[in-house]
Amino acid sequence: MYATQYVRPATLDDAVALLKTHPEARPLSGGMTLIPTLKQRLAAPSHLVDIWRLDELQGISASEAVLKIGAGARHAEVAHSPVVAQTVPALSHLAGQIADPQVRNRGTLGGSLANNDPAADYPAAVLALGATVHTSERSIAADDYFVGMFETALRPGELIVAVEFPIAHSAGYLKYRHPASGYAMAGVFIACSGSDVRVAITGAGPGVFRWKEAEARLRDDFSVGALRNLHLDCAGMQGDPHASPRYRANLAEVLTRRLVAQMTPGAEGGAPTTRGGGPA
Repeated sequence: MYATQYVRPATLDDAVALLKTHPEARPLSGGMTLIPTLKQRLAAPSHLVDIWRLDELQGISASEAVLKIGAGARHAEVAHSPVVAQTVPALSHLAGQIADPQVRNRGTLGGSLANNDPAADYPAAVLALGATVHTSERSIAADDYFVGMFETALRPGELIVAVEFPIAHSAGYLKYRHPASGYAMAGVFIACSGSDVRVAITGAGPGVFRWKEAEARLRDDFSVGALRNLHLDCAGMQGDPHASPRYRANLAEVLTRRLVAQMTPGAEGGAPTTRGGGPA
């Protein structure tokens, strides 16, 4: 690791001020990505600004229509929160599938979204549920937040404070796990609110994206049959020694059909959903 200074600010305002005063400083939350990057000497921040314990980033609460989770919430907190389980159980299920226990007990919601790994789980939930990312400066709609591989709409010195998830009529998440890392080689989150359906794919492309052709069909007919002969274009999909672009596209297609089947009213052994089956 390169020489750096560790700083632990007392408030969110102090943290933001440090990051803006020192352009080469980096915020440290769970550290699940940043620490390995430092160990490999791939980054050399002037300061590590520890934001993990800031009160402004904590808390999980819900109203009738919205689930709000602080950016500092650890994955394990989300997975075991009774509030999350009662409002968006698919999000509890997703958080419990992230990596391994060590990562789930250290990694945070805000850290995952700020890093925006193309195979991360949370981005699929944020995009499918149409969540709002609240930062130290503004509020960003999910459709505007994810820009590209490891790239978001966050500005230098801007920190995620909390995320608000609309409580969908029903929602579910399925992924095909990489056997070593637990990352999604492909993952699908589907959220239904009234007659609206949103389908978000992670792990398959250079970043999370909505499969709008599947959304259009499922709005008219929420059934596996509605997806018959519908295929994802594999152009631009991720390819590596573990899976080709075509294989990843096929995984996403299969997972989408399986998740729709599980979310269909009356299905047995389905993925955890919110407030019942398919769209009203």
